[in-house]
Amino acid sequence: MRDLMVAVDVGTGSARAGVFDRGGAMLARAEHPIAMNRPCENHAEHDSEDIWCAVLSAVRRARETAGVGANRVAALGFDATCSLVVRDRHGRPLAVSGREDSRWDTIVWLDHRALAEADICTATGHPLLAHSGKVMSPEMQMPKLMWLKRHQPQQWKKAGYFFDLADFLTWRATGSLARSRCTTTAKWNYLAHEQDGWREDFLAQIGLEDLRERGALPKETLPVGTAVGRLTEQAAADLGLDTGCVVGPGMIDAYAGVIGVLGEFLGDCGRLEGQLALIGGTSSCVAALSRDKKFGFGMWGPYYEVVLPGHWLVEGGQSATGALLDHIVRLHSAGGDPVAATHQRIVTRIRELRAKEGDDFASRLHVLPDFHGNRSPLADPHGLGVISGLSLDASFDGLCRLYWKACLAIVLGIRHVIEKLGEGGYALETLHVTGGHLRNPLLMEIYKDVTGCKVVVPKTSDAVLLGTAMAAAVTGGLYTNLASAGAGMYPGGMEYLPDPRKRALYDREYRRFLAMYRHRDELERID
Repeated sequence: MRDLMVAVDVGTGSARAGVFDRGGAMLARAEHPIAMNRPCENHAEHDSEDIWCAVLSAVRRARETAGVGANRVAALGFDATCSLVVRDRHGRPLAVSGREDSRWDTIVWLDHRALAEADICTATGHPLLAHSGKVMSPEMQMPKLMWLKRHQPQQWKKAGYFFDLADFLTWRATGSLARSRCTTTAKWNYLAHEQDGWREDFLAQIGLEDLRERGALPKETLPVGTAVGRLTEQAAADLGLDTGCVVGPGMIDAYAGVIGVLGEFLGDCGRLEGQLALIGGTSSCVAALSRDKKFGFGMWGPYYEVVLPGHWLVEGGQSATGALLDHIVRLHSAGGDPVAATHQRIVTRIRELRAKEGDDFASRLHVLPDFHGNRSPLADPHGLGVISGLSLDASFDGLCRLYWKACLAIVLGIRHVIEKLGEGGYALETLHVTGGHLRNPLLMEIYKDVTGCKVVVPKTSDAVLLGTAMAAAVTGGLYTNLASAGAGMYPGGMEYLPDPRKRALYDREYRRFLAMYRHRDELERID
């Protein structure tokens, strides 16, 4: 009897796999690291074969740890970062930077090499940009593909396949070139709500008129919960599964998290539109769903049916959050390697200092968190971070003060996004949080107090994997749709209410936060 799902989540630094039952319980989990190459500033590359090997290892170990037979796994689901995989006409890796070592064939989502190309896309003013907040981000696939064609023309000529990372994984698993509606709509400027989703006039304007043929991109896409195909014999053997296992279309990792944290609301449209999902890790993503198409400057979307049938998804985000805190630790002379123990030591000392100094702790220190641009709501990939109020203090306590205000800046940025979503017509009441930020007690404390929202944390160790498992359960026929899968598999959550005594303090911090943006802009306008 096939009554289990395997979910795979490929993040920036590792691949995770979980085995789930029909009730949403995770029977086992395994993780394997993946490599990253940083050849120069703004460049970040993965090796897709290394990623696939990490997936194989994680899936095998998760199933073995769960102690279940392959013949019980009904479906396999993938989610991944929105990285770009490039293969030649024979399906072999093709180096994205043109080096002799072909293994680095994937441009990582956080790579910003295509800033100039993103600006060219924005300058077209094409109507489809309304679904990208009117500004093209270098984290989208079109600018990256433009960069490849403009800067590596020989590699472009050799190319035969372009994949979003999640679609690459389903291709390796099934041999199918089908593309997910989730990935293609959100990252490839595909308009799923139109009869012909590809806008050929836009591709011609940005010099990618040969993209679809060059990259083997199909006309149609597959919605979440359908099937790409069954595992090939080779993939089944490598994964430790069997060819009776069906594979669903891949998802963007954050959107899998949206399903995982909002599962109980997916069948209740009235309540769903008051919920906001926050998936925090290396970066942060906030997303909301609605029946109506609602536009807003600086927001990604609205995207049609990238997650839920008949619904539009809008996304705001921050390109560096967990990565920013790591950077602060490395940057400071009292920091060092930003391992978990270092972060814990800093958090512990911050609690001691705040207990002693109260609201005066680091009160004259202020941070703008745009060290890797501003994804939302300013939609400024050229934006830079700012630190105001530094002294000569090079002590560990000095690092703690800076770390605390960086945490506060991250959450003030989320408040800024929520405020702009409200102006766009989203009446959001509750913030559902998952991801790596759950391990940072400072962020979890101030998410509720700074935003003023009720915060809900699902009772699961990994809501991103759970969301992928929910979609796989529909693919495998264990549930008829995502709404029923969400209702049947969501484990419930723990609720946290904001402290009204903190409101005046954080309102003042927010006014300073917005003032810093004005002052930064003023400085940059001076001739």
